[in-house]
Amino acid sequence: MTVSSWWALLARSLLAVAAAYLVGMTVGRAGLVVAIVLAALLVRQLYLLMRLLQWLRRDRVDLAPDAGGAWGELIGLIARLFRRKQYHKRRMLQLLRELRHSTAAIPDGVVMLNPAAEILWFNRAAAQLLNLRGRGDVGLRVDNLVRRPEFVQYLRTGDYSVPVVVQASGVSEQYLHFQVVPYGTGQLLLLVRDVTRQAHLEAMRRDFVANASHELRSPLTVISGYLETISQDENVDPMLRGPIDEMRRQALRMAAIVHDLLELSRLEAETSAPAGEPIDVGALVTRLRSDLLARVSHSLDVRLEIETADRLLGVEAQIHSAFANLLENAAKYTPAGGSITMRWWRDENGGHFVVKDTGIGIAAEHIPRLTERFYRVDAGRSRASGGSGLGLAIVKHALQRHGASLQIESEEGQGSTFSCHFPPARLVAPA
Repeated sequence: MTVSSWWALLARSLLAVAAAYLVGMTVGRAGLVVAIVLAALLVRQLYLLMRLLQWLRRDRVDLAPDAGGAWGELIGLIARLFRRKQYHKRRMLQLLRELRHSTAAIPDGVVMLNPAAEILWFNRAAAQLLNLRGRGDVGLRVDNLVRRPEFVQYLRTGDYSVPVVVQASGVSEQYLHFQVVPYGTGQLLLLVRDVTRQAHLEAMRRDFVANASHELRSPLTVISGYLETISQDENVDPMLRGPIDEMRRQALRMAAIVHDLLELSRLEAETSAPAGEPIDVGALVTRLRSDLLARVSHSLDVRLEIETADRLLGVEAQIHSAFANLLENAAKYTPAGGSITMRWWRDENGGHFVVKDTGIGIAAEHIPRLTERFYRVDAGRSRASGGSGLGLAIVKHALQRHGASLQIESEEGQGSTFSCHFPPARLVAPA
């Protein structure tokens, strides 16, 4: 309502009251006539207000009452607001309809969860992958419907940075990939994907690598043995000793790669966490230090810092392999005169084993990929030093089997630090 319309309404009302007063003076009943006119004005305003309320209750803009002046302007403003609301409502419904159609067309499952992990909505693919039943499952906790222990643990930890792949319930050959994405205020978006084909391909790859490595081990052993025998024969032509030694070195390198491939295949094939026996970490790293100093060809200062006598519950062969690979890696890239520190300690978060060196360091862009199979920061230097590119992959899988994690910190020219973090449940106090 504008100021002009307000003043017009006030002016008409005052004019009507003035006319009523003059007529009342003529008949000698001025007060009565003015009261009647005021009552009539009030009745009219109430009538217009009643029509406005009736129109608003009908929620139809085409049935707007016909009124002039300030009331007509007010009705016009309300009608414009109503039309705007209707437009935005239709637009929102259209967007929601398009969103539902697009999510329904996604081949991956999408489930919307509230902070309590209760289902708010899911698309058709999620219903098929998780066997959800329309509105009957809306409002239920998703971990009551998907009862795989790996998924339940993943959902309850609150750390969704790494997805989880589980074998579907009741379907022995189906594997599902779960990824939770937090959004909004505590809301969760659960993405589900069928990765059965990828899982089968990965299993085929593991089987192929394991079988091929196993078949290669025997011929390489024979070749290495014959080359060693020939290299020790004094009647061999001196011109051939260089090539023979090189062949022997390459055969030994291939044997080491086959050994690492077999070990990695065994670690990947074992899915359950091992119980194991208490391992004396102090004695283990002491042996590793002695073995390293006996083999390295350049001077190194290898220090031990054993700050706890707690034993580590696990498979000693796997822990030995993991720690040995970390120590070998540090020695390989630490120049003469450098130092390596092995530290074992515990705190409220569990047990920690660290290998810290003063070597050449690693650029930041390489760190996320160091545990990939055959990944090399410097391929030429790694091959020259006899590395297989599998050491850190073995470390990662051995630690994962024991519920532990590997943390890598490094800076070029400043050395590297490899930390193994074991959960408190893996620590056993000495007897």
